[in-house]
Amino acid sequence: MQLATSVTLSQISKLINATFVGDANHVITGINEIHMVQHGDLTFVDHPKYYDKALQSNATTIIINKDVACPPGKGLIVSDDPFRDYNILTQKYRPIQTSTSSIATTAVIGTGTVLRAGVVVGEHVTIGTNCTIHANVVLYDHTVIGNNVEIHANAVLGADAFYFKKYADKGYTKMYSCGRVVIHNNVTIGALTTIDKGVSGDTVIGEGTKLDNHVHIGHDTIVGKNVLMAAHTAIAGVTTIEDDVILWGQVGVNKDLTIGKGAIVLAQSGVASSIAGGKTYFGSPVQEAREKMKEMALVKQLPYYIDKLRGLLN
Repeated sequence: MQLATSVTLSQISKLINATFVGDANHVITGINEIHMVQHGDLTFVDHPKYYDKALQSNATTIIINKDVACPPGKGLIVSDDPFRDYNILTQKYRPIQTSTSSIATTAVIGTGTVLRAGVVVGEHVTIGTNCTIHANVVLYDHTVIGNNVEIHANAVLGADAFYFKKYADKGYTKMYSCGRVVIHNNVTIGALTTIDKGVSGDTVIGEGTKLDNHVHIGHDTIVGKNVLMAAHTAIAGVTTIEDDVILWGQVGVNKDLTIGKGAIVLAQSGVASSIAGGKTYFGSPVQEAREKMKEMALVKQLPYYIDKLRGLLN
């Protein structure tokens, strides 16, 4: 998330009542998770496993729960709970606004676009030209829709990321999402499909992609061009689906992985780790479909060979 107006290290530190290390006038221009950061961004880290990754990242301001040397050109904010303080900042700079109408006055809607009954368009939503948004679709704040997009009934775009931190004394606390959903041109989104916003960046659906009914896309997922997803496919967060991929019905895809260009995953498969493009896959976890089919054929023959072995032993 880019800030509308830049702020300084001392201003942010004062806001969350924390100490800082570095130039008080050090400039912060955005707020992002570690995997999304760019120069000028603030991020947070609260686990020793990721200290070095955060300190060496493109982020130039880090909220951290340890006293460490400040890298050159960066600013540090020392906090007893970076997760909590990051949430405070995201809620301040992208607060939930009260709605007074189903179509927000700040929304921008292109010519030729049709909104059917019951559609809700949130604050600062942009919808391109010649789109059709069917009944009861909900577009959360800051969602971006391209041109010639069709969204079928009861789809929801921009709900919060499924992201929680567990505390020993108070259970799960939600990470407040301040990202967006961005839909490129010529996309079709099926009925009852859900696409979560990025935690702090964008969840993106590429040009020409077609999503069936009951598809779920998790936060910060990047879907390429001309991808097909059949019904009940579910994609976890921070996943990359490259161009021309086909995911057939009830495919489940794990987080933090890449499905290569042109890959085809057959129905009821589970993708647990990254897979190369240009191949067809099946099973859970997936393997190349031809090999998986051979394996299944051999398994079916096991009773015959077991009986034969018993006969030899007797």
